[in-house]
Amino acid sequence: MEYDDVCVLVPTLNESETIGPVVESFAAEGFENILVIDGGSTDGTQSIAEEKGARVVQQRGSRGKGQALQEGFELTDAPVVLMLDGDQTYRAEDAAAMLEPIFEGRADHVIGDRFADMEDGAMTRLNEFGNGVINRAFSVIHGRDYQDILSGYRALTRESISRISLSEDYFGVETEMAVECVKHNVRTEVVPIRYLARPDDSETNLRPFRDGADIILTLYKMAKTNNPLFYFGSVGTVSLVVGVVLGTYVAVEWITASTSHEVIAFLGGLAIIFGVQLLMFGVLSDMIVTVNREQTRQLKDLTERLTADGVHGAARVDESEDANTAESANGSDGAAGDRPQESPPGHGASAPERRG
Repeated sequence: MEYDDVCVLVPTLNESETIGPVVESFAAEGFENILVIDGGSTDGTQSIAEEKGARVVQQRGSRGKGQALQEGFELTDAPVVLMLDGDQTYRAEDAAAMLEPIFEGRADHVIGDRFADMEDGAMTRLNEFGNGVINRAFSVIHGRDYQDILSGYRALTRESISRISLSEDYFGVETEMAVECVKHNVRTEVVPIRYLARPDDSETNLRPFRDGADIILTLYKMAKTNNPLFYFGSVGTVSLVVGVVLGTYVAVEWITASTSHEVIAFLGGLAIIFGVQLLMFGVLSDMIVTVNREQTRQLKDLTERLTADGVHGAARVDESEDANTAESANGSDGAAGDRPQESPPGHGASAPERRG
């Protein structure tokens, strides 16, 4: 398998213990275009990566992983980008399996499933539980089961990169990427990979609680444009339930103890009204999103048909021009063959004329 059209993109931050073997392993597999976006490491990560043959670029914006990936996508014009973390948890030997769906035309976005073959100790129980919750939430909210949306091992075509829009600066970028692919109907395939434990002498940049909260918040925020019924309906349902509970309490108190709670009744009524309005707004927004998706799909199909017709039309025009040129050439040759030959001077006259 040739990798001339592939850029290996590696975001790093203080990965001096692991970046060297990572670059070496991918170079050994035949990858020549290895781009390291470093977020300002202070442990020599940049110099080690350069010594191993990688192209190293200092990150301009924040030191977050999401920002590094966005800059990397801008810096490379390779038709295919293979992205992974620089912590030596992803194997270069799995690159062929990651790129196969793209090279065969089956997908534009490939996710490496870490849970298919995870080494002992590669993930703590807390992280494994959190990943499971987020994956299930994603499948419920966005209607797709990508099995491991937080995987850092991905392959994307240039077309898919141009279609998705990324704004997350930190570890929420994988979630955002998955949601964007669902939103824009990017063909996605999940392949099993081997996920390794970090070397003992390297430290992780992941903060489970803070980064986990950021990922969940990103997952919920992006439901606003991809699944507005869930985004507005979830808050509306909670408000409606609170209002009903407060209203029930006021009713029971008034019936059993003849005690009125005007303030609680007023707040319960507001909560019910607010909940109903949010539910209605969620339904209407979901209808608008559905219509927009259908129109976008139809427009894309029409564009593809027009493009295909234009290509076929151009081919027919070229064939017609070639045929006309050939006919003209044949006609010229025929005309030359039918034309009477001119006699040399003095040889075309009759015998009596010559005698006279």
